[in-house]
Parts: sequence; C-alpha cells; structure tokens
Amino acid sequence: MIVTVERAQEIGGAIAAPPSKSMAHRAVLCAALAKGTSHIRNLEFSKDIAATLAAAGQLCARVTTGENDAVVEGLGQFRPVSAPVDCCESGSTLRFLIPLASLTGQEITFVGRGRLMERPQSVYEELYRAKGLRFEQTPSGLTVEGLLSSGDYTLAGNVSSQFISGLLFALPLLAGTSTLRLLPPVESRSYIDMTRAVQAAFGVESRWLDETTLEISGGQEYHPCDYTVEGDYSQAAFPAVLGAVAGGVTLTGLAEKTLQGDAAILDILRRCGAKFTPTAAGIVFEQAPLHGTDIDLADCPDLGPVLMVLGLLCKGTTVIRNAERLRIKESDRIEAMEMELRKCGGVLFSEGGTITITGCAGALHAPGEVLSGHNDHRVVMSLAVLALAAGLKLPIAEAEAVTKSWPNFFTAIKPLGAEVQDVG
Repeated sequence: MIVTVERAQEIGGAIAAPPSKSMAHRAVLCAALAKGTSHIRNLEFSKDIAATLAAAGQLCARVTTGENDAVVEGLGQFRPVSAPVDCCESGSTLRFLIPLASLTGQEITFVGRGRLMERPQSVYEELYRAKGLRFEQTPSGLTVEGLLSSGDYTLAGNVSSQFISGLLFALPLLAGTSTLRLLPPVESRSYIDMTRAVQAAFGVESRWLDETTLEISGGQEYHPCDYTVEGDYSQAAFPAVLGAVAGGVTLTGLAEKTLQGDAAILDILRRCGAKFTPTAAGIVFEQAPLHGTDIDLADCPDLGPVLMVLGLLCKGTTVIRNAERLRIKESDRIEAMEMELRKCGGVLFSEGGTITITGCAGALHAPGEVLSGHNDHRVVMSLAVLALAAGLKLPIAEAEAVTKSWPNFFTAIKPLGAEVQDVG
C-alpha cells in the first residue's frame, strides 16, 4: 500500500491518543491468568493486541471482543496446546508469553512474521539453559519445553524490559519466592513498573528490594477485575511533534499521571522550546521556534523515529543517545529513518546508538522517489508527520504497517489538515 500525505489546509484541530498498547498487552494477560471474568475497556484492536488476545485464548482463556473492549474469562488452568502460537510481529506478545508457556509443562512453539524471529532472545536462552530447560530458536519458530522453577534469576537490565516483564507475569504463580537480579544499568524501568502496576490491579504484587533487585512471592493468584486502558503516550508523540512544529493541535485522551516512560515526549518538546498548555479540553499546542537538544532514549526507545524528524525541524543540533535498541525493532529504525530522511534533504548521521541531527527545515524537499516504510509502523507514522510538519507531499510505501499499533492513524490525522490518498 502506497499513500501520499500532504497538508490540505493549515494544521489545526483535535486528535485523541489511542489506547496504550503497552498497558493493553499487560491487562489482557493478567485477565487471562485470573480465574473468572474481566472486562478490558478502551482497546484498540491493532495487530499486536489482536495477537495477544488470540494467544490468551489459545493458552488459558475465553475471549469475546466488542467494538473497543474485550471480555476475558480466565479458565484458571492452561489448555493443551497443539498448534503453534502465532505472535504476528509483536515482540511484547512473544517475550511475555515464553515464561508463561513454561508453566504448562508442554512443548510449545511460537511463530511470527517479519523480523520477529530474528530479534534476539538471548536473555531467555541463557536463563533456560542454566535451568536445564529446552529453548530452540530458528528463523521459522521458537520452541520451549520444561517447567519453570522459582528461585534466583540474574539478567541484564539494559537489553529489553520485556524479558523482565515476562518473568514477572509467570513467577508469582510458582510455589516459592523468586528474585530477579538485574545487572545495571537498568533501562526502561518505567515499563517494569507498568507491568507491576497492572499486576497489582489484578491482585499480584512484587517489590523492589533495592535499585536492581525485585522480589516476587510465590503462591499468588491473579483475580479478575474491570480495567480501563489509558491513552498511549508513544502514539501521542506523533501528533505532539506536529503540534509543536505547526501549532493548532489539541491532544486528548492522555492521563496526566502515568507510568508510561514515553510521557517523556512532553519534557523533550518543552526542552526544544515547544509551547503547550494542559487544559480541560486536552493539551493545546501553539507554534513556537524550536531548537535542538540532547535526548536520552534509554527509557523511551519508541520515541526515536519521530524525534529524528523533530531534529530536522529544530534550529541547531539534536543529539539522540542510547538508541541502540532501535536497531533490533521491526526494522533497523536508525538506518531506516536515516535512509528515508536523506531522500528528503535531511542531514543526520549515526554511530552505534548515537544519532546526530542537523536542523535543516529550509532545505527539506519532496523526494524523487517513493519513500519506504520498511514494514515498520513507527517509520511510516514518522514520515507522515514530516510531510505535514514540513509542508511536503510525501509518497510512503508499506503504509499498511500502521495497523500494527494504530490502525486508524491516517483517518485520525485528516481532521488536523492532512490529505491522505491511497495511490497503490
């Protein structure tokens, strides 16, 4: 699918942040692990969330979906699993489910699409081998077998918090107390605490013994509850950057107090000179001159692609640090964004996980070719923001990638002044 995105009129209007994908994954799994019926409200049925709902139904729950909600009836036990569990392209689904599969005693195979089976799982592989459990990963699938046990686990704190969250889901269901010792630095701590907060809503607790050690009591049970998913700051970053550059945008649906690490987008924009005001109607952005700043992505890696666009539209130099994990997402997001932004006159380079961007708003231009979305939802949405913020007409291929996280993205941006045409 190729779309062209351009301004149809002056940018302005209101846009609602979609539900938090990160919190929805967690709520669905906690509900599936509880014995009884939970009602999860404010869901966006992206491909990632659909994958988690389907997997929950395959492993231990009955799932009924509505227009923007789901009723999850946890069975209180695991089903026999005879077919592979399809995680689509969702790294969260896969990494959250691996330890849960190892509570069943069954041989369970996970499959996926895109780059999912190429993404590193070495944290789990090392833990499983140390515990004498089977862990086999090939380009076609990942198979685990054997029973997880309680006890002490040591794992890196700077690879992905998804591994830590996966263990947090499973370990409370075992008989004994477990300890997670995280080798510093511990990055994405906000995602770990998000997992713990959602678990607490379903009656399961853990605690920090110190800055790098979590204790999880065994013998716990998840209890059903009604849960409403809050708005997603990582998706809200796209219209927020547009509003910071062009003004006139009101962003609704976000919780002022949140554990989402991507809420850092507001502080980053403020440090770039953005003017915005929280009001009863939402966060209202005014146009303001923007300047570059130094950004640490350690706790908010999903913001990387759209912040690369922001850097081009700021005066001076923007440096993004600790972005290494962008290279092992749905695409190598650093390489993908560099490639496409340069086609539009962007000036930027990277070394490892550090990206240096030179503001060049006046030199940006429409490309002489169709831009690639690299089958990556955040790349596609970032290029759409560039089109609207810089006033360019940009053709973007693989635009359907937005269905991974925000299926209605192109419909949502039209009231802001966007013209989106499907050209093939």
